[in-house]
Amino acid sequence: MDRNSCWFALHVNVRRENVVTSALRSQGFEALLPLHRTRRCWSDRIKELEVPLFPRYVFCRFNVEKRLRVLTTTGVEYVVGLGKIPVPVPEVEIAALQEVMKLGAAAEPWPFLQTGQWVRMEAGPLAGLEGILVALRGRRRLVISVTLLQRSVAVEIDRLDATPIGPPRRSCSTVSLPPARPEFRPESALCLY
Repeated sequence: MDRNSCWFALHVNVRRENVVTSALRSQGFEALLPLHRTRRCWSDRIKELEVPLFPRYVFCRFNVEKRLRVLTTTGVEYVVGLGKIPVPVPEVEIAALQEVMKLGAAAEPWPFLQTGQWVRMEAGPLAGLEGILVALRGRRRLVISVTLLQRSVAVEIDRLDATPIGPPRRSCSTVSLPPARPEFRPESALCLY
């Protein structure tokens, strides 16, 4: 193994993760394809399959300056990065994936959640609520804000109940004031969040 090699994520053709992984390994590269078991239902049967945890992605360790062999492997579309600059995947993240695969733990794809991200509670007693995900002393909390009052409330949650969403759409409603106030202008309408 090259001392300058790092792990990179490769974007591959649709449903070609296994083929690409095999091809990379046959060329001497270290490749990782995390899989999980799922049940697929057809009209006449139910079957349990192993499918990629990250569809269309394969991880591969190589020296970025010698990436041509990787890029010319059948099924590889590109190395994931910023523009045309490949960005390595941190070793600790790959090690965590490898450990999960080695243990055979029940893994499944999950929406990526970041602290500070808007989320919607999909289950539990707070189902349907939206707010910002925060972490405090190792625990996850949902922050619900009343913008008009500039006050917030943090509620401890099970992060498994949260799904990422975009920021809320803010709708503005015009509050009509009595006609006795001629200085009222529509642009000074109250905005309700």
